[in-house]
Amino acid sequence: MANFNPQNFIKIVLDNNVLKFGEFTLKSGRISPYFFNAGLLSTGELLSSLADGYADALAKQIKNADTDNLVIFGAAYKGIPFVGATAQALFKNHNINAEWGYNRKEAKDHGEGGMLVGADLNGKSVWVIDDVMTAGTAMREVVGLLDKAGATVAGVIVALDRKEKGQGEKSAIQELGDELNVPVLALVSMDDITDYVAKHGTADELAKMTAYREQYGV
Repeated sequence: MANFNPQNFIKIVLDNNVLKFGEFTLKSGRISPYFFNAGLLSTGELLSSLADGYADALAKQIKNADTDNLVIFGAAYKGIPFVGATAQALFKNHNINAEWGYNRKEAKDHGEGGMLVGADLNGKSVWVIDDVMTAGTAMREVVGLLDKAGATVAGVIVALDRKEKGQGEKSAIQELGDELNVPVLALVSMDDITDYVAKHGTADELAKMTAYREQYGV
């Protein structure tokens, strides 16, 4: 999908039940009117659509950067297939030949060992790719791993920004961006989904999305 379009992507994920409307209890205890399950991006079409979006966003951010020093990094577990597909999309769509890697959840004590797989990260500028950021805890763990490996985090891109308050008045994405002083971007936000529902959904779906946004949104 050249020139990634959030509304087109929302239609694709809705048609394939990756995005659903209803009532879903989140880990936070909040009752959400929608749910995005990136684990169901399990076809070539869906994975390509997402990877093209990541690649478009990255190409805009790194157009003036040193691409020889660039690594894109997938946060385990869902970010692993995403980062591989994104590296291909970057090369095919934008002629950017980026190195890529990912982390394990548990350290490997044989073979190459450790928790990091793929490109050598020492001295590299790293963009991290993930699906949805909730509290930002897992992403902070990844940032810690990258720091120990001698890498510099250049930015973070997630598929969906729920744009919800965390512990304070800012969202997890806003808090992480402030903390790291780097761009933390999203391909699609709750606002995009609400706009889609306003045009194509039911009045009930729109009312629930709007109420949830007013209660928990930033």
